[in-house]
Amino acid sequence: MGENMTDSRSRMRDLSCVVVIPTYNNEKTIEKVVDDVLQYTADVIVVNDGSTDNTAQILSGREDIDIVHLKKNQGKGVALQEGFRRAISKGFRYAITIDSDGQHYPEEMLHFLDYIEDNPDSLIVGARNLNAENMPEKNSFANKFSNFWLFVETGKQLSDTQSGFRLYPVERLNGIRWFTRRYEFELEVLVRSIWRGIEVVNLPIKVFYPPKEERVSHFRPARDFFRISVVNTILVLVALLIVYPIRFIKGLTLKNAKQFIKDNITNTSESNLRLSLAISWGVFCGIIPFWGYQMIFAALSSHFLKLNKFIAVASSNISVPPMIPFILYGSFYFGSTITGMSFTFDKSILSLEILPDYLYLYLIGSFTLAMVSALLSLLISWLLLTLFRRKVNDQ
Repeated sequence: MGENMTDSRSRMRDLSCVVVIPTYNNEKTIEKVVDDVLQYTADVIVVNDGSTDNTAQILSGREDIDIVHLKKNQGKGVALQEGFRRAISKGFRYAITIDSDGQHYPEEMLHFLDYIEDNPDSLIVGARNLNAENMPEKNSFANKFSNFWLFVETGKQLSDTQSGFRLYPVERLNGIRWFTRRYEFELEVLVRSIWRGIEVVNLPIKVFYPPKEERVSHFRPARDFFRISVVNTILVLVALLIVYPIRFIKGLTLKNAKQFIKDNITNTSESNLRLSLAISWGVFCGIIPFWGYQMIFAALSSHFLKLNKFIAVASSNISVPPMIPFILYGSFYFGSTITGMSFTFDKSILSLEILPDYLYLYLIGSFTLAMVSALLSLLISWLLLTLFRRKVNDQ
């Protein structure tokens, strides 16, 4: 064990890695967790998140760790952020976080080090066996819930997004302004890291869950699920209105466009008619007033309609920000033409009283514009495919 301890301490220091342990009312386990972690590293930061039990007294006599005391409980997200700030101020590049309830095995930090030696500046999430003995059912449900929304928000699939045993590239995350403070921070940091191009991966870990009567948990299902749901709603809107359109525009290189056409049009066995229908349906989905959810609707609906999902989703990006003013104007124009009602964008005559009328104009006009645009897309794409694509028998 002595050689292992010496080697691991040297590796942790060489990789500029510190361990951050957030704790709140874990008087029964915090001392053992700290002692176990110290077998593998000499650099430990414990953030006492306003504990009201004997946690502060247990930690107060220790000189072998760095302790951050918060006067009152502010949530796990704040505790982690305080730990990251301390780590950065001390010059560390990485921070491994480990929960203070004793469920994690510190020796598995070595697997994290193995990974970042070959893949620097990655964010690693320890993946638990969710079918393990004594695993709380609420943990399995919460994890599946979180995994689904991470995929919606980033397109990234992970098996465990809620594990507290992680390695963060804190130096690369420095400067981000986080807006969550409690458990939902651990989801926000994953989503925004992926958006920034940071590699986020799962590595399998062992986990210990004591019998139900011995567990200490500060997760409040009703309140915390509500907070997480609010955060997910915001992240989904940001992803669909900003992140995905920007990613799509950045991906519009000549090379990527040629590869997309080759994979989904030139070399596909689908008929010209079905490809045109996918384009048309995508355009329709991109214009109808489901702002923030057009791509999801296009993907799901094209699946049920058995149309090419990739082409439909790509076509739904007609609603990228530069096109939005034209879509809005076209919607009001068609709405006005159909209903006979006039419209204007003159601020001097706009008022709350006429907003219902404008909303009515917009809804009528947007569906009309969507149908007209879809029909034109169907006709034009079918003609172009017929002229320039290799002959395929219509299905």
